[in-house]
Amino acid sequence: MTTTPAPTGSPAPAGQAGAAIRIVLADDERMVRTALRAILSAEPGIEVVGEAATGAEAVSVVRELMPDVVLMDVRMPEIDGIRATEQILRTMPQPPRIVVVTTFENDAYVYEALRAGAAGFLLKRADADALVQAVRVVAHSDSLLFPAAVRALAAEHGRAKPAPPAWVARLTARESEVLRLMAGGLTNAEIAGRMGVGAATVKTHVASVLAKTGARDRTQAVIAAYEAGLMNTD
Repeated sequence: MTTTPAPTGSPAPAGQAGAAIRIVLADDERMVRTALRAILSAEPGIEVVGEAATGAEAVSVVRELMPDVVLMDVRMPEIDGIRATEQILRTMPQPPRIVVVTTFENDAYVYEALRAGAAGFLLKRADADALVQAVRVVAHSDSLLFPAAVRALAAEHGRAKPAPPAWVARLTARESEVLRLMAGGLTNAEIAGRMGVGAATVKTHVASVLAKTGARDRTQAVIAAYEAGLMNTD
């Protein structure tokens, strides 16, 4: 386990002026962690503060260091990345954003990690630019990470239930439209432009969608929409 001591007090929110995005790397292969650290540490505004080689170690390190983003391998010893993600999100009052890292894109394990609360996923063969983009996108959480890949995964594994959940009927027409645009990977500003409304209005709609679907973030909202059958006509 490699760590950098957590700063005293609450860390500044990622993306604020002068605040670096703090990263923990969780992967059982040292070479993978070394490569990820080398790429991310070379980027301005990004700081790798800790590493973990097992799922259980990842939970401990994340609780100690309170990073902004965790890159979490799906398959690790002791507990896998899915269970580690669940534990982190369930037990931390202000949990980090978690990106699962995987070898295979169309993987049921990845889908389960997203359902467990991961904000997105990243392929191990992704290039450096895609890695850095993933970290910055999830840290700011204003759009879906790699939306086409998430939609394809949800369409493959997110089979619609026989009866739609009750929250479907509670969505307004505008909220349904916002949900579809979220699934397309649009930011709040882009949704506002598409719908011809103000950014504050979109932010309110997004918050309402998350509350009604019971989703932690955009990724879980989109998955919930697929499982409810709302996106099957796309």
